[in-house]
Amino acid sequence: MPASTDNSTGLDDISFLGRLSEALSQTIEDQTRDLFDAAGIVIPVKSCSLLTALGQAGEASAAELARTLEQSHQLVIQKCPALVRLGLVTQHPDPADARRKLFRLTDKGRAQLAMLGTYSEEITGVYKRLFEETGDVHAMILKTLKALKERPLRQRAAPESR
Repeated sequence: MPASTDNSTGLDDISFLGRLSEALSQTIEDQTRDLFDAAGIVIPVKSCSLLTALGQAGEASAAELARTLEQSHQLVIQKCPALVRLGLVTQHPDPADARRKLFRLTDKGRAQLAMLGTYSEEITGVYKRLFEETGDVHAMILKTLKALKERPLRQRAAPESR
């Protein structure tokens, strides 16, 4: 087994990169929630990009939002009820196709999106200061995602890659 960065658990091993990425994501979500609460932002942390995409589109179906965000349709559908409950988004049938639901920001949703815009400017500075300490994790994530899209792990695991 490869060397671990935390000998107490062995779960910080490089082969658990996915678990570590999820732990980073959860830590960021938890700590961002604290900042959102202090700023009066009620948007669920993991729905910020969805609300932003909807704000840019003006009105969109879940399928359109999923394509824009490069996420699954099911994930977008799961996030929408909370946004409706919070009064950030309305849902109504598409006049051209009653089976299709369209989403649109409410006035409260637009106000929250504006608050998120101000917050985004502030958090950019926070992340830049963090990256002075740790290295630019954002750039590394983007670079890693691009590399995996261009050449997936399956291809990298091939004998000629070793």
